[in-house]
Amino acid sequence: MGANELCHLAADLAAEHGPFAIDYAQRAVATFRQSGETEREEFWHTMTVLLDDIFMQRLDPSAHIVLH
Repeated sequence: MGANELCHLAADLAAEHGPFAIDYAQRAVATFRQSGETEREEFWHTMTVLLDDIFMQRLDPSAHIVLH
């Protein structure tokens, strides 16, 4: 999954669940960390970062993302 797809998924989660989306993502991080599922933990950690950026208006999910 690419950066733009991740951003669109985060935007969908934000639109559907509002600020609760961050809480859901953080709980997923904790759950997967506890169970040793590193890849899933990293995915949900990325979601928490993107969700936070969306809610703090540091990221426009409709814009193309450029990673440096």
